[in-house]
Amino acid sequence: MARSPHPALSRRGFCLCCVGAAGLAATGGWLTPRQAFAEARGLVTLIKDAAATTPITTHRVRDDLCLLEGSGGNIAVLTGPDGKALVDGGIAVSRPQLTRALAALGADPITHLINTHWHFDHTDGNAWLHAAGARIIAQENTRKHLAHIQRVEDWDYNFLPSPDGALPSAVFSRDHRLKLNGTTLDMTYLGPAHTDSDISVLFAEADVLHAGDTYWNGIYPFIDRSTGGSIGGMIAACDRVLRVASSQTVIVPGHGAPVSNKAELQAFRDMLVGVRQQVATLKRQGRSLAETVAARPTAAYDAKWGQFVIDGAFFTRLVYPDA
Repeated sequence: MARSPHPALSRRGFCLCCVGAAGLAATGGWLTPRQAFAEARGLVTLIKDAAATTPITTHRVRDDLCLLEGSGGNIAVLTGPDGKALVDGGIAVSRPQLTRALAALGADPITHLINTHWHFDHTDGNAWLHAAGARIIAQENTRKHLAHIQRVEDWDYNFLPSPDGALPSAVFSRDHRLKLNGTTLDMTYLGPAHTDSDISVLFAEADVLHAGDTYWNGIYPFIDRSTGGSIGGMIAACDRVLRVASSQTVIVPGHGAPVSNKAELQAFRDMLVGVRQQVATLKRQGRSLAETVAARPTAAYDAKWGQFVIDGAFFTRLVYPDA
């Protein structure tokens, strides 16, 4: 791909960020977004290979809450006498780096892991974190997808069932509340959005909200239609988080720079609405998918949002079926 004007996205972006380093080594040049997705069957392997050496960066946010970036999705860690509670577990091959980063946060044992949704770049670390002591909590659809063969059409990839130890042992349908380390963790099902398993996690006293992959900071999102995702669901999830957040709330995206806020989430939501409107207008005119892509309905947004793995053309393809 062309080098991003935002070098930090090599670690902060969509889990496919790892394609940059791996593709560079393999081909002597950067993969374009189209080339990356054309190589989708090998993409998961490329991501995991790159994650094995990607460093972990720790961001101290508020109180006893930190964010770890560098292993798939952004990971939140709450520390204290009740043990370390993680939101998302990253990619398993990052275990050495994550182990060092977690140890640097103190001697508290790992006791809880919350999955924001089922995708591997958020749940691949489930097995080792469970073995380390974590009780895994998730929305019921996350367990369903992890427990069975799951195909992602846009990656042309079949994920095998996870081992028993990697499956959430505590699942909920709509909402769940947990009290740890003097902090209230409110888990809220956001309905089908990025997938049909998305939740947000609010650390109430710290006023920090992890939005999972319903929010991608500064980049076009992937929408997994294979497991219930849609552009309308993404917008609805953003609206729900925006109603909860204040101007002081720290909002954590699933991908992109991990420390964000309500204004940046609003900009992301407005981009989603604008692109959907442009695509819907072309569909009403009778344009086919190919004709809609050729019309470049994302043109006004590409400079800001399309400078990473998912370009405007691919995002248009994701939006088109539900616009």
